[in-house]
Amino acid sequence: MTTESAPALKEIFNRQRLQHLATETAGIDPSFDAKAFLRLASANLDDLSIMQRLRQIAETFHQVLAGPFEANLRVLHALAPRINHGFASIVLPEYVALYGADHFDASMTALHYFTRFGSSEFAIRHFLQRDLKRTLAVMERWSQDDNEHVRRLASEGCRPRLPWSFQLKPLMADPRPVAAILDNLKADDSLYVRKSVANHLNDITKDNPDWVLATIAGWPRDNARTTWIAKQALRTLIKRGDQRALDLVGAARGAAVRVEAFAVTPARLSLGERLTLSARLVSTAAEPQKLIVDYAVHYVKKSGAASAKVFKLREILLEPSGECTLSISQVIRDFTTRKHHAGHHRLELLVNGQSLAEGGFTLEP
Repeated sequence: MTTESAPALKEIFNRQRLQHLATETAGIDPSFDAKAFLRLASANLDDLSIMQRLRQIAETFHQVLAGPFEANLRVLHALAPRINHGFASIVLPEYVALYGADHFDASMTALHYFTRFGSSEFAIRHFLQRDLKRTLAVMERWSQDDNEHVRRLASEGCRPRLPWSFQLKPLMADPRPVAAILDNLKADDSLYVRKSVANHLNDITKDNPDWVLATIAGWPRDNARTTWIAKQALRTLIKRGDQRALDLVGAARGAAVRVEAFAVTPARLSLGERLTLSARLVSTAAEPQKLIVDYAVHYVKKSGAASAKVFKLREILLEPSGECTLSISQVIRDFTTRKHHAGHHRLELLVNGQSLAEGGFTLEP
């Protein structure tokens, strides 16, 4: 079986996008040398990753725009709403990150504006790295902004382990400086913002689980938005069967259930084919119980060792003597973040963090 692969993420910044940026900028600033921009921004383009392309384009703007930093910001401010792709807009805050260190107030104003079109989450981290206290004070104000993109930036930008960016070591060691930001957003009416808060707290659980558990334990339990954040924030701890996290979401670690008809099919498959997991859970409890059901796939690595990834399956309220049939399927295919290797992949059914059934499948070469 053959599958057509999706374009690489780095193609967000392809030559057509560079032409778009050059044309739009020249339409704003007649002195802008579009040909020079295209020549410099496209240098060795095929060999560059997405983040390398991002930086090269920002550096090219600095080389081609004629004015000082704040004058160039005015051009980029006008350019922002004309860029035809959200992620591509991140080149504007990247420019601020690279050249705005000596212009703190102007840079904060620019990042506040640019984040509405893409996100300033990567750029703000450079300012956090240089002056954590001063930058967090600005971000705390942003956490009460009327615009959901700005409020999300207040959380997303200071995540200690933000993907695709460098870690913020001081916040990994001590998350207390971000407490006010997260508290301001714990019942935000925007799902976009709530997802960021949950991911931020989940980041913190990897270094400071006790702090997260204490923080969430102090939150009100009668707000559905806050409850949603708490459950998502604790997902890593729940997958590990952490009793305190399970207690906070109303699930007991020792699930009183019996697993029947557990099956992983087919036993052998090739890349691009579909895998199915099915099982039936039967309650052995005298009272209703909340069950958080996940499954772990132990992916074979290139070295032959295995690395587990846990997937959410379902959340159930199971009555005494009740039963529930579960089924899920997924296509086994490669992603940018995961390459599959031939061999036997072990699979576990996890109920409230405990492994209650095990099977597996063999991925053919």
